[in-house]
Amino acid sequence: MRHAARAFAAVLPVLLAACGAKADPNWREIDPERLMVIETTKGRIIVELRPDLAPLAVARMTELTRAGAYDGLQFHRVIDGFVAQTGNPGNTDGGKSPLPDLPPEFTARLPQDNYHAVVNRTDGTAGFLGSLPVETSSPAEDARRGEGTTQFWGAYCPGVVGMGRDDAFDTANSEFFFMRGAARRLDRLYTVVGMTVEGIEHIYALNVGEPPASPDVMTRVRIAADIPEDERPVVTAMRAESIEFQKFVGAARGEKRADFSICDLRVSTKVER
Repeated sequence: MRHAARAFAAVLPVLLAACGAKADPNWREIDPERLMVIETTKGRIIVELRPDLAPLAVARMTELTRAGAYDGLQFHRVIDGFVAQTGNPGNTDGGKSPLPDLPPEFTARLPQDNYHAVVNRTDGTAGFLGSLPVETSSPAEDARRGEGTTQFWGAYCPGVVGMGRDDAFDTANSEFFFMRGAARRLDRLYTVVGMTVEGIEHIYALNVGEPPASPDVMTRVRIAADIPEDERPVVTAMRAESIEFQKFVGAARGEKRADFSICDLRVSTKVER
């Protein structure tokens, strides 16, 4: 009997954790295969990647990350209120990896399974795919296509991560940038790959310049799944459909009124380790 009690005590924390996860449907744990963990001279930044929206670009960034190609690269172009750009092997604007350029992935037709709209208009909606702010086509347009999908594109709000490119649309390669402010003119012109879920304050703290006089550096970049489990950051994000998040939406809408936009919202996250 004593052995049985000890065995139950050993598994009790696991059972309680499992029950806790089930008891709180307002939060989801982000797949570590979708987390890009970037150590910088200003602090750690974690990005939730969206391979559903940009499969080729996310696969490229994952490949380069796992090859160590991003380690030690500078933030070579940092503009106050606009972007922080990195990922260039030569640490200058316009360079790229030896891999072939990528086609544009400005929009994607996806089912609405993991999407929640917070803004509804006659010409479309705005909401979140996971933590990423997005815009969509209208339900009427979706119905005309008859595919059971919606056209999605990333909304370039603060913290959103996009692929850099040259003038031609099909020249994205290895560079990527973090938004330091909202710039919706970039929507459907640059491929969106993900959203910052930790460390946006470090993005704002990066040294400014084109290039900066003293550039900050990505000291080490990894995919979370490749980090030993006892060191790996565990990131959970609030679900956009949760009552808690809807209260936040209501408060922001009431404060901004006619000026309210998807960029006034940010999905809350929790990070362990």
